[in-house]
Amino acid sequence: MGANSSSFSDLATNPYLIRFAGSEPISPQDPFWNQLLSYTFLIPINSSDGKLLEESTALTCKNLAINNCKTGNFGALIRTFLIRCTELKASTETKDNIFTWQTYNALFIIRSVCKYLVEHLSEDLLIQQFDAVPPKKDGFADTELTCSVGEELMNALVELLVDVPVLTFTYALHLEALNTLLTLLSVQMYQPQPASKFTLYKYMMEGKCSIHACLMVKALLRNYMNQEKCPAELYKNTTDGVGALASMTASLASSLWSVVTLGMGSSSNEKKPEEEFHETLLANQSLLFLLVLANHCTSDRALNNPYRQALFQFTNSQDPKSENQSSGPTPVAQLTFKMDFTELYKTLCTTLRDDQTTLLLYLLIHRNPNMKAFILSRTNIDQLVMPLLKILYHAQDKNSHHIYMALIILLVLSEDDVFNKAIHEVALKNVPWFKERSMSEISLGGLLILVVIRTIQYNITRMRDKYLHTNCLAALANMSSQFTNLHQYVSQRLVSLFAQLCKKHTKLVDQIRQAAMKGHQTAENEVQDSDGETQEDYMQDLAVLEEVIRMVLEIINSCLSANLHHNPNLVYTLLYQKDSFAMFRTHPTFQDIISNIDTVLAYFSGKLEQMGGNPMPTEVLEVIKQGSLQFRRDRLKVLFYILRISGKGIILFCGNFYKR
Repeated sequence: MGANSSSFSDLATNPYLIRFAGSEPISPQDPFWNQLLSYTFLIPINSSDGKLLEESTALTCKNLAINNCKTGNFGALIRTFLIRCTELKASTETKDNIFTWQTYNALFIIRSVCKYLVEHLSEDLLIQQFDAVPPKKDGFADTELTCSVGEELMNALVELLVDVPVLTFTYALHLEALNTLLTLLSVQMYQPQPASKFTLYKYMMEGKCSIHACLMVKALLRNYMNQEKCPAELYKNTTDGVGALASMTASLASSLWSVVTLGMGSSSNEKKPEEEFHETLLANQSLLFLLVLANHCTSDRALNNPYRQALFQFTNSQDPKSENQSSGPTPVAQLTFKMDFTELYKTLCTTLRDDQTTLLLYLLIHRNPNMKAFILSRTNIDQLVMPLLKILYHAQDKNSHHIYMALIILLVLSEDDVFNKAIHEVALKNVPWFKERSMSEISLGGLLILVVIRTIQYNITRMRDKYLHTNCLAALANMSSQFTNLHQYVSQRLVSLFAQLCKKHTKLVDQIRQAAMKGHQTAENEVQDSDGETQEDYMQDLAVLEEVIRMVLEIINSCLSANLHHNPNLVYTLLYQKDSFAMFRTHPTFQDIISNIDTVLAYFSGKLEQMGGNPMPTEVLEVIKQGSLQFRRDRLKVLFYILRISGKGIILFCGNFYKR
């Protein structure tokens, strides 16, 4: 290290690092710091290099942790960085690349040390490492600071992200600032306690950093929206001092994502391709850091989260009506800023493939009423819905959290009648990722129904998660009264889902009878079958299954009641499979709904009998279309139900309408 290029193998014996971690204190004014920071060092480009770097510097970091309490050298390095931070904005205006490069080098060393300290020390000891000072001698001592060195560091990084423009030669510095903050906040990964109890989180939420909360969220969103590509020199094997940065950052993002998801993030087979990740490093890390800020310290009332509030309250810079929204009470006004919703919407649509982006969309549509209203007013809503459907279609490659977020977003959208109507007015041609059947044309609403039904069937056979198919059916129930011109294949899949559930119901009833017979024979209350299931387990499964069947019938009934004349293909399919409904005519749980469906089937069966002979399918459809115009809707019973389902989300149903 120093003025010459450093390789991994040289680090353990590097004299500058040895002195830095040694037992002699180094003054912040010592020329040593300029020598230490004037190095050309290839940053690790893969996990093997990263591991080698950590192994080579482990002893140095350990010695530093031991000696720093007496020398304060780590704090001196941070103070050197803080001094440089105050001059950064001016240096970018003069395009002083060398000054920016040295500042980046200082921050890289700081982050590397922080990573070791976070992984090996408690937070209290970590804070002590920041604040350690050498004895007052030789004319130097601790520089006067208004707060902890750790807080000063975090505040300087926040100010850097807010104030310093993103240019080609500052891109790496912004990226390293984000990585350092993420590393510090990853303390929660190693110490099991709520985020609000950590001092480092308190620095962010209520310390000096919180003053910049509004500008911080705006800057992070701006980085995400810009999707600025990483300068080539940062991720290619160069010898220009910055080195190959991208793979190191990708590795950090992978591990730090678990801070948000509690270890339930994307599996390796659904991550972005490496070359794709390299292109937008700053946007990816900005999004990750924004989610870390917004999803911690959310339940402790004693610790306010200004970043979360700012994310939920910002308004549209292109909307004249929003001009007056920031003139209210001071606390709200301070946490309100403006962004171009159109650009944000475009970015969400084009990047909606991983769980980070899906989580951001979920937070915005669930908690920011301004953004929700904007999204629902879009005429190109298909650009947002299609990526969501693709996520659900590939559910086998996604984790359950990702699937749930996509479903809840659809559920929120389905609460709006305008959305439910609009999706059936958007025609799609040749959807390449939908492999079940080739369809030259289908409505967006029809494709949505197909994908949600496919998700339900996948869940029934694989995951067996009650709340997943409840959310799926809740979304369909919300949309059912607006089902219009359903494609023949869509109608078949909807009725086939009911038939599949009926078969499962019959099988489950038989298993309950067999378990009951075994119970009588052995005179025991609970008797397990070969799969370990008891009669009580079967009864619970039956109750869940009947609830699902009921919801499917309600969806069909709602469509027939509201839009019978617009869905001849659904009536045709119901007539073709009318025998499937016979087994539930006398069942108390389904009797009222089956009665409505039977009324429709009896009416159209009578119309077909009047034709006589064996009519062609086209003739049957024509009879259905003509008969629909004459059918009196008052012949159907008006059904109202109230059902409250609790679990991974509360869903409220009342008259075929579900809410979270």
